[in-house]
Amino acid sequence: MGAVKSDIEIARSAKMQPIQDILAKINVPNKIEAFSPMGPHIAKINLEYLDSIKDNKNSKLVLVTAITPTPAGEGKTTTSVGLNDGLNKIGKKSIVCLREPSLGPSFGMKGGAAGGGYAQVVPMEQINLHFTGDFHAITSAHNLLSALIDNHIYWGNKLNIDVRRVVWKRVIDMNDRSLRSININLGGVANGYPRQDGFDITVASEIMAIFCLANNLEDLEKRIGNITIAYTREKKPIYAKDLNAQGPMTVLLKDAIKPNITQTLENNPAIIHGGPFANIAHGCNSVIATKAGLKLADYVVTEAGFGADLGAEKFLDIKCRKSGLKPDCVVIVATIRALKMHGGVEKADLKKENVDAVKKGLVNLERHINNVRKFGLPVTVAINKFILDTENESKALLDFCKKLDVKASMCTHWADGGNGTKELAQTVVNICENEKNNFNYLYEDKLTLFKKIEKIAVEIYRASEVVADTKIRQQLKDFEEKGFGNLPVCIAKTQYSFSTDPSLKGAPSDHVLPVREVRLSSGAEFVVIVCGEIMTMPGLPKVPAADSIKLNKKGEIEGLF
Repeated sequence: MGAVKSDIEIARSAKMQPIQDILAKINVPNKIEAFSPMGPHIAKINLEYLDSIKDNKNSKLVLVTAITPTPAGEGKTTTSVGLNDGLNKIGKKSIVCLREPSLGPSFGMKGGAAGGGYAQVVPMEQINLHFTGDFHAITSAHNLLSALIDNHIYWGNKLNIDVRRVVWKRVIDMNDRSLRSININLGGVANGYPRQDGFDITVASEIMAIFCLANNLEDLEKRIGNITIAYTREKKPIYAKDLNAQGPMTVLLKDAIKPNITQTLENNPAIIHGGPFANIAHGCNSVIATKAGLKLADYVVTEAGFGADLGAEKFLDIKCRKSGLKPDCVVIVATIRALKMHGGVEKADLKKENVDAVKKGLVNLERHINNVRKFGLPVTVAINKFILDTENESKALLDFCKKLDVKASMCTHWADGGNGTKELAQTVVNICENEKNNFNYLYEDKLTLFKKIEKIAVEIYRASEVVADTKIRQQLKDFEEKGFGNLPVCIAKTQYSFSTDPSLKGAPSDHVLPVREVRLSSGAEFVVIVCGEIMTMPGLPKVPAADSIKLNKKGEIEGLF
């Protein structure tokens, strides 16, 4: 038996097909009106072509989510890619829709985000680095608005912006804690009025959220114009449209808004577009991409970020509410390794069989299953199999799912590609075609913003209460008085626990959800609720992934994945 290939070695040995051949599989004609090539293996699908097929029948939508993340890994993107290949293996025309990776985690903790093993999207290196430049366009559009704000203040401040109440920060697509809070306009009168500012990571930008929720260019421009950028001394809101910013910002995004299409290792189509984080934003690829997939294929597999308490909840309560989308099936990804960590095992000890730890950790999976069922959706479990998983551990997991009346499938897509997910694919098809779907949102629009936070905290996180000081409660009431009370809420919290304490594994209950800050995203049309110690500008770890990323003597990238 030869040495096991790394993900990047597998990706480099892939036999990619020309992008026009991939598009032909979903009946996209080889015409300049239909798509714009971005090299031999990547293209952007033109919005005019998508508009021409808007009356095509919608396909089945499969949402892939996961248990609470651990350092052991769950493989949600890998499973999404593997399931897509598996569906194609059993004769279904399927497309996978994924988020674009951010440079922040690529050079920080996580490494690349294009799947793994024999369940990857390619060309992996391009996807994980600059790809088609979408994130750079979003960064530029965001920072153009920042520049216009300070320029307006410099040239007389006709709108009477209170420089203490500018709420629009700057962004960069990199983890950099030193930029969280900064002073700008220093150096004298010629450089403007000094004030405090800061940076968020690009994936936390409201422009990213708008980009991923807009239905078309017109909707994108309208939403950008509705962004709240600042307040006057009388606390009157100032919008981006007051600076006429929506036009030039949309110009910067006119090509980025076209969905990107690539391929899996098995030459099946993959749409990769947009990428807000699920812990600090709403965590889903673009609505345009998902709707494109639904018009082009029989099945669309899409993922929501991190565990179901974050990604799936936001997908269902925000993305589906805003777009009219409705999943036909939800797949929850679990690994025995991760369940053992939720059962109290340290990462260094995961190689040893420990059935008791698996059983103890299953409370995490159970809660995610029950949470998804609260939305009225049918659910199945994908067990992402590792080579050291034992029969006894696997049996404990399978028996547990059977007791919950949930079909669980052992998946070996990392090693076997689509052949390793054919059972899961068939289960998904059976659910989509035969099981009842009573989809509902967790809360109604008419609830107050604080009641919406409480609903998620109690129903999804199993918190005992939400704690927020008088200032925050008043801000929420102010939002409601200004007409934003019907918006959904987007809770920013750690992905590593149901609580705001990342060290609390398993299924903690009766904890407190502390609200530290609230932000109105009037363009994206939701309210961000920042909880615990979560940061919208992450920092790098002590040993960042960047330490091992380099070019070798052949000019190839090493250490990215």
